[in-house]
Amino acid sequence: MILAGDIGATKTVLAFYRIVSESLEQVNEETYKSKAFSGFEEILRRFIAILPPEPIAVLCLGVAGPIDNGRCKTTNLPWMLDERSLADAFGIKKVILLNDVEAAAYGILALRSDEIITLHGGTERKGNLAVLAAGTGLGEAALHWDGKGYQAIASEGGHCDFAPQDNRQIALLSYLQKKFDHVSYERILSGQGLLNLYQFLRDTGFSEEPPWLQTMLQSGDPSAKITEIGLRRGHILCSETLELFATIYGAEAGNLALKVMATGGVYLGGGIAPQIIEKLKDGSFMRGFSNKGRYADFMRQIPVKVALNNRASLIGAAHHAARI
Repeated sequence: MILAGDIGATKTVLAFYRIVSESLEQVNEETYKSKAFSGFEEILRRFIAILPPEPIAVLCLGVAGPIDNGRCKTTNLPWMLDERSLADAFGIKKVILLNDVEAAAYGILALRSDEIITLHGGTERKGNLAVLAAGTGLGEAALHWDGKGYQAIASEGGHCDFAPQDNRQIALLSYLQKKFDHVSYERILSGQGLLNLYQFLRDTGFSEEPPWLQTMLQSGDPSAKITEIGLRRGHILCSETLELFATIYGAEAGNLALKVMATGGVYLGGGIAPQIIEKLKDGSFMRGFSNKGRYADFMRQIPVKVALNNRASLIGAAHHAARI
């Protein structure tokens, strides 16, 4: 039996898998609200208890945070996970911690063709892949092509310095520097980042915020409301927020593609890209992506795709466990 998991700040998803005829068959899956628990071990005990006892050969977890020597302090949760401690506490022979986007990178390789949308065709060929996932935060990873197969490489590139590309983005950097000690791409390319962009446009006089819009944003998730209104062009503040988001997302995707020589393509995962797919298709993303000076033509050769399955990290953890 394989136990795979995807641990994020918002939710933790766990699933049992069996290997049947060299393929993975999911036995059970449960989702838990991460912040409702004091630690991952509490969730794991609850999940294991719902099925009859059966030996777990491998536990593989995609975790939102950096993995260092088999240990992880989660970025947006007060949890510490340790491979050895989990193996001892639950009697599991092999425990593997992967960064969540590292796991998602493996998962993307296992997705069906109908779970992927192409933003830009480029030139299809084997080569390194870049993976970016904007959601609660901004995750990044790469898949190295060694001539025979892919090996995922973890990264915390979402926390690198934001590099503005024009006068408005320079003003954005200045605005965010007053709010944060360090302005990373995650401060922009995330759920909270959408709100940061909206507030920047509002507070710097791009457009006035009408009372009805202010009221809407005060109820529920403001980033989701901004996205919804922006996609239907319900107000210029929201539509311009999405324009700025898509352009900067494209620029950072291009940065990662250059750093890892992603001639095989770039994949966008996470929760935001599928929600704003129509915006990503309108050219703003690709303008940011290909605006790399002398490498503009090179960038246009790189395929760019969106992974629609929000279980990529879970699927990747399960497939990595099966390889082990």
